[in-house]
Amino acid sequence: MVLQHHVQIDAAFEAVKSATDAVSRRQSQQHLATLLTGHSNAEESVLYPALVRMGEKASATMSFTEQAGAKINLGELEYLDPMSQDYADELEHVCGAVRHHMYEEESSRFLDLKQKAPAAEQQMLTRRFVEEFERYVGADLQRGDAHARAAARPAAAPPSPAVQSH
Repeated sequence: MVLQHHVQIDAAFEAVKSATDAVSRRQSQQHLATLLTGHSNAEESVLYPALVRMGEKASATMSFTEQAGAKINLGELEYLDPMSQDYADELEHVCGAVRHHMYEEESSRFLDLKQKAPAAEQQMLTRRFVEEFERYVGADLQRGDAHARAAARPAAAPPSPAVQSH
């Protein structure tokens, strides 16, 4: 589930970058913000505490700090002309930071969690991750927001536990 979200987040960044007018860029930015916030809330509520429990407090703290910075920087885009160079530069900065964060999670942080957590706990973490993600994104889903539905829909790969996707 986490890895699927990472792919969707990357695609959402590309959609913002490739938007050709201010209205579609802002719509794509809103989709990105919804997806990224729902995903990060789920990680912060479920996976980072599990990392701490497994003795990986430094990794959990670093992950939380990185996500807080990304949310702040993403919020700064609201104050910039979406077709300006300043906007493009800030978006590229946020995208680079988020991609680095996702790489760290996929290459080490969540691999540590997968190796240390028993299978039953991994299943519980997956269930809780989905619950927390849907808690944030669910309101958009109920309104019929197509972007949110696409964000919550798993990729073509078969469903797997959140930490087992790495």
